[in-house]
Amino acid sequence: MKLFRKIRIDQINKGQLKKYLLYAIGEILLVMIGISLALQVNNWNEARIRKNTEIGHYMNIRDQIVDDKKLISNLIDYNNGYMQQFKFASGLIEANDRSQMDTLGLIVRNLTNYSDFDRHGNIYETMVNSGEVKLLRNHKIVDGLRILEEKYLYINRMENIHYDAMMTYVVSSITPSIRFSDANIVKPENIFSVEFQNLLFSLLQIMAEKDKVYHDALNVIDNITELINVEIAEKM
Repeated sequence: MKLFRKIRIDQINKGQLKKYLLYAIGEILLVMIGISLALQVNNWNEARIRKNTEIGHYMNIRDQIVDDKKLISNLIDYNNGYMQQFKFASGLIEANDRSQMDTLGLIVRNLTNYSDFDRHGNIYETMVNSGEVKLLRNHKIVDGLRILEEKYLYINRMENIHYDAMMTYVVSSITPSIRFSDANIVKPENIFSVEFQNLLFSLLQIMAEKDKVYHDALNVIDNITELINVEIAEKM
């Protein structure tokens, strides 16, 4: 810039206005080019920061839902294990088969067990409230998270129904009928009653619905994970 200023003064002193104007225009162009380059670099840095921030959010979401998937998969196994037991017990009771009372007593005692996801976090709502959702430009991922939260809410609702049924009906039905210490059935007539068979049927319906929504949630998690993997690969 000092060089341009010296040349400009020399040209004015020598009365060469035309050359002065050319140098002045050149000086202005250099300033404009410098400003333009600075803006481009700044925009590039901001875009890079936004991209890295978005990738970071995607990775955090993926880590969380992958952990959820592991937990839900374990709950499916847990729920199905007891569901098979209860189906077996229901068959014995329906057939009035009293040849396996020891096994039946153990299963009846297990009626107080139930799978519990107990997840209170809300990825989608948290991101909306914090404004972070605006950083995620893949709307399919955002929609997937909203759907997943709906599945989680339904899981919690079904588990609450299961818990209420267990506390309200199961405990009161089996407490006078078996000895908990050794699972010995002390009142077989209660266990082989129509009322108890209906109770088992209701529990099995609840557990079957839980199994369905567990699998629905896993499918949504798999879809979101795939979308995130593709999105990250494209941005890296």
